[in-house]
Amino acid sequence: MNIYIIGIEGAGTSALAEMYVDLGHNVSGSDNGDHFYQSALKKKNVHIFSEYLAKNIPDKIDLLIFSTSIKEDNPEIVEARRRDLRMLSYPEALAELFNSKIGIAICGTHGKTTTTAMIAHILNEIGKDPSAVVGSRVLNWGGNSISGGGDYFVIEADEYQNKLQYYEPFAAVLTSIDWDHPDSYPTEASYRQAFSDFVSRVPNHGFLVVCGDDANAGNVALSAVCKVSTYGFLEGNDFRIMEQKPWDAKNKMRNFSIIHKKQTVREFEIGLPGDYNLLNATAAISVCYRLNLDMKEVADALRTFKGTARRFEYVGKRNEAILIDDYAHHPEEVKAMLKSARSLYDKKNIIALFHPHSFTRTEAFLGDFAQSFDNADKVFVLDIYGSAREEKGNVSSQNLVEQINRYFPAKAELIPTIPEAVEFFKDKLSSKDVLISIGAGDVWKVTHELAGKIINNK
Repeated sequence: MNIYIIGIEGAGTSALAEMYVDLGHNVSGSDNGDHFYQSALKKKNVHIFSEYLAKNIPDKIDLLIFSTSIKEDNPEIVEARRRDLRMLSYPEALAELFNSKIGIAICGTHGKTTTTAMIAHILNEIGKDPSAVVGSRVLNWGGNSISGGGDYFVIEADEYQNKLQYYEPFAAVLTSIDWDHPDSYPTEASYRQAFSDFVSRVPNHGFLVVCGDDANAGNVALSAVCKVSTYGFLEGNDFRIMEQKPWDAKNKMRNFSIIHKKQTVREFEIGLPGDYNLLNATAAISVCYRLNLDMKEVADALRTFKGTARRFEYVGKRNEAILIDDYAHHPEEVKAMLKSARSLYDKKNIIALFHPHSFTRTEAFLGDFAQSFDNADKVFVLDIYGSAREEKGNVSSQNLVEQINRYFPAKAELIPTIPEAVEFFKDKLSSKDVLISIGAGDVWKVTHELAGKIINNK
């Protein structure tokens, strides 16, 4: 088919585009965003227009797909409707592929990207030849997706705008429930309901794996009609993390054991720091156990998992300062990530450069964000990243700076723009510092530029 994707450089749409190319289709598209995923698409010879224009859409098109961030007055959307082209939103297009296979959907507020990538990587390494779509570049693959001929299809199931409604999984993972996306879900109850509706659709011959340490997730899991397994650190979980050892900085590994109903499954190793990654790994192991896979093969595959881009990703150095980038954009994610950073770099000066994502989220969680930076020595805040969702709101980054400084006087400062942040830090960092760029927007450009990495904005 000839496929055109509007908003092709998003996390999900770029992965879908790569998959279509691997399946033998001709793919092109357009995007005027930050081009984070452009290089991977160009490696697949996908032609990308950097401006939305009606004339971009080729004469011969079998399917037009659009990101859910694209507005109805977009000139390419208007032209597609005028030509009466077959159109699908990104989640609808992904669902067409996903629902035709044995689908494993990973959902939840936190951890779904890494958990999805872990499961798909394990299945791929042990020869199951899965398909997968992940919301970030998987370092082992060099891209966001894999297109296998096997029965399994693993996806990161995003809840924003209730994309969950389109997927019909055989199995699901529910990592956590913390109210998010207030622009889509005005109340905590409406947010939880989207997940409840989703897990209730897992068939009774399928299974749900849920974090038993998360009370909200546990309550949502009561809606399931399928077999439910729990995982976590706490006693009573079906799959319990035991005997976890500290991070081995020399070998960059962490060892832990899993017991299943008081019987030791085996010892595992992961090359990712942080207790939250132990939970992600245990979710992946639990799925593999439920699929009756060989646990030694699973352990061997998990050991080789390198992680995903923008998840506590080491970027490089500037003046011997360590530069890290992380996608955390919810208060609980920021807290967990900085806690992990403090445990790894307890003798260093941790500097957080935070880019708030969306006005509605910043407003709804302003007080929570203000108390998320306990483990940072200094916090710098960029102007709010409204993305394609919002142009303005009722709150500003200066409000967040003031809230942080109420709890920790003089701890936070405002740096409005990315160029200003690069200029500010380029000569101020030293070997005693760790600078972490934090947020779901384009704050990654700061640490990348400071590390001397080329940023392609064309």
